Amino acid sequence: MQATLEAPPSNPSLSLNGKTLAIDEKTLDPLSFLPCSPVSKHRMGETIYTPNQPSTQLFLIVEGRVKVSRHGGGGEVVVDLYQADEFFGESALVGCDSRGERAVAMAYTRVMKWSREEIEENALLRPELALALLQLMARRTADFEGRIQSLSNESVTRRLTRALIRFAAKFGIQEGDGTLAMPTLTHELLSKYVGTSREIVTHHMNQFRRDGYLSYSRDGISLYKRALSEWGAGAPAVTAESAHAGSGKTQLDAIVV
Repeated sequence: MQATLEAPPSNPSLSLNGKTLAIDEKTLDPLSFLPCSPVSKHRMGETIYTPNQPSTQLFLIVEGRVKVSRHGGGGEVVVDLYQADEFFGESALVGCDSRGERAVAMAYTRVMKWSREEIEENALLRPELALALLQLMARRTADFEGRIQSLSNESVTRRLTRALIRFAAKFGIQEGDGTLAMPTLTHELLSKYVGTSREIVTHHMNQFRRDGYLSYSRDGISLYKRALSEWGAGAPAVTAESAHAGSGKTQLDAIVV
């Protein structure tokens, strides 16, 4: 008798707490399954949490930008920069005793936060939340794996161009000539993100400016179309309508006063 293989179900599912959750290929947004929480406000440069504080809350940026960094024997390392509608502080989801990282507002910032217990309660009521958070963690793990590979194998020049492309796509507003204009990022911050010294970043940024790839000042960084095409073909463009920089509205503005 010839063996036959059954095709997998077209709509796979996940069983959680006795409930069946349909899974499709689309990315779920955790915000769609979380209730609103009180909004706290933070001034530019204000610390939102420190490394020694208990890791008990997950945060969502309503407005502004946040830098998350860790400190070790070699000094500060910038983990990432986050903007409106992005979560941070996800170590609360895995029950760490302390965070091991610091979160600082890079501009006037408003955030929502939920305790680990609130997350668990909502995940039991709305299993999609658990899947959405799992997707979030998986995406960030993949991003960090790629960054570790870059730090291990690529030159400082390549790491810096990758960082500029990434932040321009994330924070930038596309101008008519294809330039991406983003808020200013100090050479000190960039050095702590790519793993080198401020002096080396300054050297490369000056060279990039002389070569016509970008311009920068205290007001911001403009990455020209030439840089986007030569450094990172296919980098996602961010339009004024979709960007969160400046005074742009976020999806939370409709529900947050």
